[in-house]
Amino acid sequence: MKLTILGGGGFRVPLVYGALLADHAEGRVTAVTLYDTDSNRLTAIARVLADQAEGVPDAPAVLATTELDEALRGADFIFSAIRVGGLEGRAADERVALDEGVLGQETVGAGGIAYGLRTVPVAVDLARHIARLAPHAWVINFTNPAGLVTEAMSRYLGDRVIGICDSPVGLGRRIARTLGVDPERARIDYAGLNHLGWVRGLHVDGRDELPRLLADPHLLGSFEEGKLFGTDWLQSLGAIPNEYLHYYYFNREAVRAYQDAEQTRGAFLRDQQEGFYARMKDPAAPAFPAWDRTRAEREATYMSENREVAGVGERDESDLESGGYEQVALALMRAVARDERTSLILNVRNRTTLSVFDADAVVEVPCLVDANGARPVSVDPLPYHAVGLVTAVKAVERGVLDAAASGSRATAVQAFALHPLVDSVSVARRLVDGYTEVHPGLAYLKRP
Repeated sequence: MKLTILGGGGFRVPLVYGALLADHAEGRVTAVTLYDTDSNRLTAIARVLADQAEGVPDAPAVLATTELDEALRGADFIFSAIRVGGLEGRAADERVALDEGVLGQETVGAGGIAYGLRTVPVAVDLARHIARLAPHAWVINFTNPAGLVTEAMSRYLGDRVIGICDSPVGLGRRIARTLGVDPERARIDYAGLNHLGWVRGLHVDGRDELPRLLADPHLLGSFEEGKLFGTDWLQSLGAIPNEYLHYYYFNREAVRAYQDAEQTRGAFLRDQQEGFYARMKDPAAPAFPAWDRTRAEREATYMSENREVAGVGERDESDLESGGYEQVALALMRAVARDERTSLILNVRNRTTLSVFDADAVVEVPCLVDANGARPVSVDPLPYHAVGLVTAVKAVERGVLDAAASGSRATAVQAFALHPLVDSVSVARRLVDGYTEVHPGLAYLKRP
């Protein structure tokens, strides 16, 4: 099988390739095409992959190209992990928002809207190309904001585009291990939108083990989310939120911590990765060790401002493991290609799963996956406190899609103004002005 990675010069691509190297079963991926618009980054990542493949006799062959049509033709699976505007764009998203006193995180609030406004047009163009050149390929989307971008692409690709995220899987694994349960035996009751969901149950052999966790303050406070949100708040919710809900529940504190930080997360990653790619221009530099050291530092500093707000210090080693988005992607490809039925938490079209949304709204819920793709399973309705958040954010996502399609500045302003973390229409207008000033890619937003 051929896998094409859009954004093939991206820093996290070696994680995907590492997962492929461990797969020796029949029907595995044997050819990987890396596509990127930046040839220097492509060369750097291709060097890392060559290091990884050393000593693996059946390693998938790697081709790097800056030609999109060449990358798409013949693909069985297409992995989308593009970053429109690069990390420089992410840093600008954060700074414009923080200057207005609102959150600039890349997927949540003003920063997520800005990222979506410049990413959706590119993702739609890619979806059109895929529909024309690789209509039978399955598209796995990891491009952020993942739910929004998946919904944009689904308008052209239908159910053949599936969004993935490692946050729900990582959360479920941490809960299971805290309870002394094998994560592979646990069924996670999770529902919401990407970066806006809750674990409402963790079932093992027909028994829900989550109440046992919620009833034990010592256990509840012993893992990442318990430390981040506090045991009292989790007990009052009766659920464990995705870590990104910290930006909603503790918004003032998060904004203040980001404003006080010496450097935003985007700026830190920009500088860190610029250093890595610069080192890779030296042919003698060891590629994989340099990449691995950079990756470890990246993971250790993840959401550091939020942990500072909560007063929980550095991440424990047990909390450093994410759900492994590369493992989610590999499990998804295996299930579809080999018709190996499995259950995964994915971003897919809602159909009738959550009654507060229409059929085409992309939601993040458990799905059954086989050769026919991913189908959401029935879940319990969301509680009112969750309904309020997810419906408000879905309205914002629809506003972003409408603005991207129409080029309407007024619709973009409305999308910002309706977000729960943007507290004024006047602020929303200034945000649109600020973002269009720093992002040439938003020049399509016009006044009436």
